[in-house]
Amino acid sequence: MDTLKRELLAERVRKVKPSGIRKFFDIINTMPEVISLGVGEPDFVTPEHIRQAGIRSIEQGHTQYTSNYGTLELRQEIAAILQRRYNITYDPKTQLLVTVGVSEGVDLTMRTLVDPGDEVISPDPGYVAYEADIVFAGGIPVPVPTYAKHNFAVRASEIEAAITPRTKLILLGTPNNPTGAVIPREELTAIAQLAIKHDLIVAVDEVYSRLVYDTEFASIVTIPGMQERTVLLDGFSKAYAMTGWRVGYVAAPANIVEAMLKVHQYAIMCAGTAAQEAALEALRNGEADVQMMHDAYDRRRRMFVDGLNRIGLPCCEPHGAFYAFPYIGDTGMTDEEFAEKLLFEEKVAVVPGSSFGAAGVGYVRCAYCTAYDKLEEALVRIERFLKKYK
Repeated sequence: MDTLKRELLAERVRKVKPSGIRKFFDIINTMPEVISLGVGEPDFVTPEHIRQAGIRSIEQGHTQYTSNYGTLELRQEIAAILQRRYNITYDPKTQLLVTVGVSEGVDLTMRTLVDPGDEVISPDPGYVAYEADIVFAGGIPVPVPTYAKHNFAVRASEIEAAITPRTKLILLGTPNNPTGAVIPREELTAIAQLAIKHDLIVAVDEVYSRLVYDTEFASIVTIPGMQERTVLLDGFSKAYAMTGWRVGYVAAPANIVEAMLKVHQYAIMCAGTAAQEAALEALRNGEADVQMMHDAYDRRRRMFVDGLNRIGLPCCEPHGAFYAFPYIGDTGMTDEEFAEKLLFEEKVAVVPGSSFGAAGVGYVRCAYCTAYDKLEEALVRIERFLKKYK
């Protein structure tokens, strides 16, 4: 049989590296004794009443497609939550779309709004899917570095310096994965002014917005003039410990949501019915669960970050999400070497900071969404590891 002579894979797919997170996740799965600080997944099980709502949905035979937009009940509840949280009104019939996790929402945003050659500005380090989704849509990622001296919060002045005539969109994640940075309100206001001045769209991933500590959380959508040019992305995975249910949502101007629906309905059809009914229960009756998990993460955060600094890994205070991002550059190892040696020698899994962008070189991401006692043991093992390489 003749070998295919033309390149089989699309160039945009070849340009994207496999996720560095998944590489370590695959290794961890073969090592049950490992303390995993690698994958950003709550160690809490989805609360019982939410699980039961999903079970009831199946038992009652709710196994058909929903509207492409998602169930109207869920969209109405999302609109009510956004009204209470931000004092912003969204029409649940035309301005909200239920997605298969926030990951689909990011992908939809890029495929709907980005033409080939459009530039998309995004903070670096940032979530691994951002750059990939920009490339898959034919866009050009424009990373803007962030720095520990500013707690890794992106600054408007650096975004402004990256704007060109080809810039179409600014993509933000706040709180940030992997650094835990929360963008201060004054910087968001300045970023909003840039978006208005240069006629740009802003997409903001707020999936960690309920997990914020010792600081104010502000959403750019609340700044005057921004609702009509903002795509707000949020979901249930992190705050409600619902990662496997895969439910998120987009809140945006009706014309953008209508365009997104074209991509969504051909690629996905709709989010899972039982998952949507579980999400509805989460919004209606899950506030106490969110607060309980928030407080548990905060307790772990304070202990773990203090511990990293004590054992000699400088780490600025993360104000959101459940990640610490310590500097390991003084060990004489690259972040990849550090992560690999730590995994095989001390059975502690972390993710190299370079997996999240060039500005992550010399750092590692540690997810503190695991049990308190395991975090304490991880610190013992990391300290022992550091002493070996002094």
